[in-house]
Amino acid sequence: MTTEEAGFVISIRDLVVGFGRQIVLDHLSLDVRRGEILGLVGASGGGKSVLLRTIIGLIPKRQGHIEVVGVDRDTANPEETRALERRWGVLFQQGAMFSSLTVLENIQFPMRENLHLSGQLLGELASAKLEMVGLSPNDGKKFPAELSGGMTKRAALARALALDPEILFLDEPTSGLDPISAGDFDALIKTLQGTLNFTVFMVTHDLYSLEVECDRIAALASGKIVAIGPLSEVIESDHPWVKSYFQGKRARLITRAAN
Repeated sequence: MTTEEAGFVISIRDLVVGFGRQIVLDHLSLDVRRGEILGLVGASGGGKSVLLRTIIGLIPKRQGHIEVVGVDRDTANPEETRALERRWGVLFQQGAMFSSLTVLENIQFPMRENLHLSGQLLGELASAKLEMVGLSPNDGKKFPAELSGGMTKRAALARALALDPEILFLDEPTSGLDPISAGDFDALIKTLQGTLNFTVFMVTHDLYSLEVECDRIAALASGKIVAIGPLSEVIESDHPWVKSYFQGKRARLITRAAN
């Protein structure tokens, strides 16, 4: 049975990633199920973003196996790799928008790179993505520097959704947002995922996001996944870092406020 037949869109085995003598990911293994929202948590500098960037090919691995939607990253030829990359979208922590392009032009960029469409159709599709994330046509005419933090996140999300991806990678999507904007963004991701049925791989520190969005949570510590499952199961883990994260003072305050 293949990983796709088993219902996994991402399958990682014995992944080792390091920089110089420092090992960041140490024989890490992880499966991501089709159609789920998986939240990845871990200490600052513990390798969460490194794992995301290794999956999408921005950081080389030293050892291990990565398979995405049934495609082996090691054996895929350049054409297969390019086709694979069209099947996911990425929202980086700071948005990573092209500063010299308008919001609408930013959304159109992956379409221009990968699709053969008329200018009119490109504009219509980009406008539809803009509306999908709650931005107005006037917002599409603005440059990234003219946007608020919340609007930047939404614009970057629209670009990540430009090619109707099967997998959406989110790197700290609510960082830098006030609680109201963060809550609205959580709700937007949940709504879009439920409507479009893509898989979400989300790196986050946000305890609220984990609670309201995620089907499962994977905890990364010492270079490995040390706990995985629904929130109710992960918070019962005996691992010291997991206990500190989910049962510390800040977590208890948030849980108390939510109840």
